[in-house]
Amino acid sequence: MHPILILINLAAAVMLLLYAVRMVRTGIERAHGAALRDRLQGAAGSRIGAAAAGGVLAMLLQSATAVGVLAAGFAASGVIGVATGLAALLGADLGSALVVRLLALDLKALVPVLILTGCVLFLKIETRRAKQYGRIILGIGFVLLSLQMISQATEPLRDSAALPVAMEYLGRDPLTAFVLAMLLAWAVHSSVAMVLLLAALAQSGALPMAAALPMLLGANTGGALIAVWLTRGMVPVARRIPLGNLLLRGAAALALLAVVAVTGVELPAWLGQGEAVRIVNGHLLFNAVVVIFALPLIAPAITLAALVAPVLPEPIQPGQRRKSALDRATLALPQLALASAKRELLLMGAALEEMLRPAPEMLRTPTPEIIATATMLDDEMNRRHADIKLFLAALGEGGLDPAEARESLQLTGLAINLEHAGDIVAKTLAPLAQKKVASGRQFSQVGMEELLAMHTRVMVNLQLAMNVLISGDPDAARRLMREKEVMRALERDSHQAHLARLSAGNPESLATSHWHLEALRALKEINSLLVSVAVPILEERGEVLRSRLAPGQ
Repeated sequence: MHPILILINLAAAVMLLLYAVRMVRTGIERAHGAALRDRLQGAAGSRIGAAAAGGVLAMLLQSATAVGVLAAGFAASGVIGVATGLAALLGADLGSALVVRLLALDLKALVPVLILTGCVLFLKIETRRAKQYGRIILGIGFVLLSLQMISQATEPLRDSAALPVAMEYLGRDPLTAFVLAMLLAWAVHSSVAMVLLLAALAQSGALPMAAALPMLLGANTGGALIAVWLTRGMVPVARRIPLGNLLLRGAAALALLAVVAVTGVELPAWLGQGEAVRIVNGHLLFNAVVVIFALPLIAPAITLAALVAPVLPEPIQPGQRRKSALDRATLALPQLALASAKRELLLMGAALEEMLRPAPEMLRTPTPEIIATATMLDDEMNRRHADIKLFLAALGEGGLDPAEARESLQLTGLAINLEHAGDIVAKTLAPLAQKKVASGRQFSQVGMEELLAMHTRVMVNLQLAMNVLISGDPDAARRLMREKEVMRALERDSHQAHLARLSAGNPESLATSHWHLEALRALKEINSLLVSVAVPILEERGEVLRSRLAPGQ
């Protein structure tokens, strides 16, 4: 076979593997995303529990990186501590290694069954949950199919004159093999896919075992780099989680690489029969050892990450990306003008997210910087709100058809709601927090946990609301609308639990009762304003009642 055809076949198989891994992760996130986030948040009590939760999430999502980004986001919003987040990420790497072990099993016979089942669920059944399960099953089938394709594509390479020379060089130069695998893992943004690729190459005889261990260590280090790269725009406290993981994992990988360079040791035969099995089991063993030895070292790793973090590029600060998206040149083209207004609403949503993210810290101990940032962002929200209303008013003067006029009115209403949500943060939550701190009082631990649970839900729903704004997807709109009931139940349960604490004479609850209830109402109201994004979409489909009264009342 011509070398170019071999490379095309191999590239196609690798791309299918990457797509399949992402497909499984997307299906699980869409089917159970909120529950997975709740599971990670609920594991904030201990490092071992957080590591276990991270491992489970990584197995479900087939990605330790996804868990790392999720943990970093929770740390940025104050839901979990940095130590808990780092423990979860260490456990996630082990969970990701377990996924590799499962996918490396000889399951060729299941490929037709998985693809057939996944297609039936995804194409023939209309319920949203069934479609996502179909996506997951299809993704697993495609992973197994891609591994077969990699094996077949690399068979002709055994007779190649150039490949043995290149692989022999990598076997003699462990540092080059390490760096190459690290860069490839970072480039494909999936350590799962990279390790499976190494196993498939070894199985076909294209990868010698002398190069396998250095490349495996490089793949693990590159996998840790991915989360550092993806969180580079977050606040420093969030970046310490993936950076601490990189320091711990990188130190272990470099130490073992030094041993390989000095002694020439390879993956031992007791790891399993066959090159691919030894690579996969070696990957699992390495991650298990890292978790065992790294958990007690979390505190010094976080300290070192805090020292290293200032070297990294600073995240975007409020006000740095504040150019308006409104383009008056589009006023003669209503559809383009409406799209321009949507982009400006997304910038309002980004500003609201920056206001809401530090709310837990604000409710605990607000610093002057947090209050000043909230005030500045509120001013920005007010400015964008006014600009959108004037822009859409000018658009209406040129004449719009009924559908365009209706959409313009809906976007104006959404701008009003987002601006009001910003006012709640700046004019309700911030002053409330300042009064609480000035009094020297603190929320009870249980009460604060209830507020954190509601805050986490609001942050998730903010992202969902912005997605619904752009996509107009009815399924996502229904999910967002259902979140209103979830938030109402959370507020009701917290209210009743608070009254029970008052009845029991809890001194912290007695001292902060008014502020606790006011914060609950504020978060619930913000969520209701966000849910309004879904109302027009569902109204057009006749899925929203105009009144909650019984018919005839």
